[in-house]
Amino acid sequence: MPSFWSLSFTVAIAGLIALTSCGNASTTNNTASPAASPSTVASPTSTTETAAHNHSSGKQININTAILSELDKLEAKLGIPALSNKIQASRPYGSPEELVTKKVISQEQYDQVKDMVTIQDVVLTGEAKDVDYMTKLGLMKGHLLVARELLDQQKPDQAEPHIGHPVEEIYVDVEDQLKERNVKEFKTTLISLQDLVKSKPKDASVKTSFTQSTEAVDAAIQALPETQRQSPKFVLQTINGLLDAANAEYGAAIANGKISAAIEYQDSRGFVNYADTLYKGIADKMVKENPEAHKAIADSMTQLKTAWPTAIPPAAPVKTPEEVNQLIKTIEKNAQTAIAKS
Repeated sequence: MPSFWSLSFTVAIAGLIALTSCGNASTTNNTASPAASPSTVASPTSTTETAAHNHSSGKQININTAILSELDKLEAKLGIPALSNKIQASRPYGSPEELVTKKVISQEQYDQVKDMVTIQDVVLTGEAKDVDYMTKLGLMKGHLLVARELLDQQKPDQAEPHIGHPVEEIYVDVEDQLKERNVKEFKTTLISLQDLVKSKPKDASVKTSFTQSTEAVDAAIQALPETQRQSPKFVLQTINGLLDAANAEYGAAIANGKISAAIEYQDSRGFVNYADTLYKGIADKMVKENPEAHKAIADSMTQLKTAWPTAIPPAAPVKTPEEVNQLIKTIEKNAQTAIAKS
């Protein structure tokens, strides 16, 4: 695997899952124990890499800091309902093995996921840091996209979690980078929108507040150089991150052949739709520079989007998690090819 791709792929994994979802529904998030602060974690370790940040090292999940959507990967792997919340509630961990000693999971279950978990943080540098930044903001955009759809359908109760999580989970992970890049604080803007949707969902001011929140995220994105934002190599890395998050959320949404978690379904819809928007912005360049990869990505993206026919979940899944996973892997593979040629 080319070294550059190793970097981009790792970043994708890190950025995405880490900060996103409403996890096991926002209601469960709200009741889950907060993540342990670094100071409370026993013997934390860190490394500096041009790769994954905060919540995960490569494909590994930091069980001390990961949010619910990231922990959902473990939940999906082991098939244990509400495992993500249980892991959060038992923090901090001095070692991954404490998942067993704290009776969060059995030794047999731990053996299945031991290569996926860590307590180690990784510090990003270089382009990887920019991709991580963009991916986090892309996750915010995905949440807001699906929230907008739900508000338009007079479903403020369903929209509220997707408005809340950009500020409740993602903002804290991107806050330092916002300051470094001299981006104006917009946490209060997001909080104001969330409060409005909770208290006065039908008030006309919701629309204004929503626009202000969206514009604030867009302004943060524009802190990146325009040439970088238009670079297929850079955008493809971000797309991979968003799709990886969508993949995890969709897997968590489906159980026993049914859509059992509407919020995860909606999370994944928002992330895929924003990934599609980003791809359309580089499609012309991809046609010229990587026509075969473009065709494969565009075709797969078209098929992928059919898994989410509406913001309100359908009675039965249109695609299985395996089918969604296969389409995302096809996109990632062809994105890798294009990145390697850059």
